[in-house]
Amino acid sequence: MQHHTNFIDGTRVAPITGQYTDTENPYTTKVWARIARSGPEDVDRAVAAAKAAFTTGTWSRLTAPQRGALLRRFAELVVENAEELARIEVTDNGKPISEMLPQVKKIGDWLIYYAGLADKIAGATLATDKPGFMAHTLKEPLGIIAMITPWNSPLMLLTWKLAPALAAGNVAVIKPSEYTSVSALRYAELASEAGFPPGVINVVTGLGHEVGSALTAHPDIAKVAFTGGGTGGRAVYRAASDRLVPVTLELGGKSPNIVFEDADIDMAVKGIVSGIFASGGQSCVAGSRALIQRPLLDKMLPRMAELAGKIRLGDPMSSETDIGPIATRPQFERIQQCIAWAKEDGATLLCGGGPVPDPSGGPALFVAPTIFTDVRSDMRIAQEEVFGPVLSVIPFDTEEEALRIANDTPFGLGAGIWTRDLRRAMVLSRETKAGTVWINSYKGVSQTAPFGGFKESGIGREGGSAMIDAYLQTKTVWLNLTDSVPYTFPQ
Repeated sequence: MQHHTNFIDGTRVAPITGQYTDTENPYTTKVWARIARSGPEDVDRAVAAAKAAFTTGTWSRLTAPQRGALLRRFAELVVENAEELARIEVTDNGKPISEMLPQVKKIGDWLIYYAGLADKIAGATLATDKPGFMAHTLKEPLGIIAMITPWNSPLMLLTWKLAPALAAGNVAVIKPSEYTSVSALRYAELASEAGFPPGVINVVTGLGHEVGSALTAHPDIAKVAFTGGGTGGRAVYRAASDRLVPVTLELGGKSPNIVFEDADIDMAVKGIVSGIFASGGQSCVAGSRALIQRPLLDKMLPRMAELAGKIRLGDPMSSETDIGPIATRPQFERIQQCIAWAKEDGATLLCGGGPVPDPSGGPALFVAPTIFTDVRSDMRIAQEEVFGPVLSVIPFDTEEEALRIANDTPFGLGAGIWTRDLRRAMVLSRETKAGTVWINSYKGVSQTAPFGGFKESGIGREGGSAMIDAYLQTKTVWLNLTDSVPYTFPQ
């Protein structure tokens, strides 16, 4: 069994607590590794290392082009070691290798993109209304960034935060999910191999209420970047607000795929099925609500059920597998509860509907791809984030009704619109309350495009060139060119 300590100040460090916690392989349901169960003293040690690196260490003296060169070398090492990293992630969270390997390789693109922006950071010379004065701005890094990441796509969602933060000159203390910590530790080691100085990237593992709370409340943290559920996001927001620390929060979603009568039905069926069942529905932007115009229901529902029935569940390390097990037992139980709600509230089960045995006879936590019809927007299954392979089908008649239903949740992360009508597509993309809207596609993201949510789906954005500004602060400098002080008290 693997045994993992923290990564602090460029090296592996045993937790001051002396305690460790188990992490399970969701496919075998057996413990495969032990990680440090750290506490506030371990957080203090990591923050102290980060502070030294930021204020007096080698990192504080590097030029922007040098930071970019380190990020490019890091990207090379990540791609070279992509299979190892992907296998760690699959072992930790059960997603198929066919999904995780391309995802890890894509991390290299994010690192290279922000490497290219590192030396594009610039202030500006300002026109002023004060004769004899010049003014200019400087863009400076914030300092120590606390990064708290989830279990569903650990390294990808960490990179969304880490790449722009490092490009801007910040340092990081990372708290990965206690369910999927091992890949972050190996990732930090690769950064060290790439040449990042000690203390720039630190990883402290453990439980949220023991490590995450201590980290977000630490007086030396300059910003918190968090991806996870709404409960955790609110706790982070409250802790950060006590010290007026900025946050980036990427939280949950209940995203709609809206299909109009003029849509390409084959495309829409494939987009809906992949949009909810890829990753086993364990994605913040999963298209968990299918809003279908009534004339299409009889055509689309049988095709959706047929396609869902062809999804291959099994060993996530096999290239033949489409969906692996649910990543954690608490999440497996949560999905069962949501399915029970749908049945209690009167939804009709089209396919799936509960746990299924591992095709190989193992104990893994599989849930059948599940579709409910006759769902109303006020049902719990249509309002609560399931974070599993469960789709709610809600019929509508008009554009106005579709828009009302689409916006009728506390969330606003993503939305899909399926139509050949350009006017309709553009009008609805403006009126839909979501941070990302896909037209005749679903779920594509890129390092070049901002991603984030409206309403309870979060605060701030990740991705795109503007994201680097979220890890910078602006300083204004005034220069007096005259021989006098223009503002004095009366004599």
